[in-house]
Amino acid sequence: MLTVTLLALLCASASGNAIQARSSSYSGEYGGGGGKRFSHSGNQLDGPITALRVRVNTYYIVGLQVRYGKVWSDYVGGRNGDLEEIFLHPGESVIQVSGKYKWYLKKLVFVTDKGRYLSFGKDSGTSFNAVPLHPNTVLRFISGRSGSLIDAIGLHWDVYPSSCSRC
Repeated sequence: MLTVTLLALLCASASGNAIQARSSSYSGEYGGGGGKRFSHSGNQLDGPITALRVRVNTYYIVGLQVRYGKVWSDYVGGRNGDLEEIFLHPGESVIQVSGKYKWYLKKLVFVTDKGRYLSFGKDSGTSFNAVPLHPNTVLRFISGRSGSLIDAIGLHWDVYPSSCSRC
């Protein structure tokens, strides 16, 4: 009898896990084939995205840095060009990213759930538009490839963190 009860509990647990809703998704990679890989996957533990730094020159997105909670990620990319910095409002999240690329990233537009469009770079090249696959999810971190410019970008979506002691 005990064996039957344990087997029933095990099956119920397994079936409960099988129907658990998925929330994470990935968009990309958008851009060219060069550069060294980077990922901010560990940075998402510092909290939600709260600010963006994007370096641009006449033609390309040169570099990127993202603030997660109150902590800035490592800077990726080159050093030539103008650095632009935009802070998100408290509780504001990125829900869409579009842009353009050729061999390198040329334009990025971050759209927030508050209706803001945060645009960086030049409007030329092949277009992309990235949104999460699942409802009520937001941009949690970025990955990609970089050298002296941002070669490519990948966008990782998941639910907004329910609590963050470091935010």
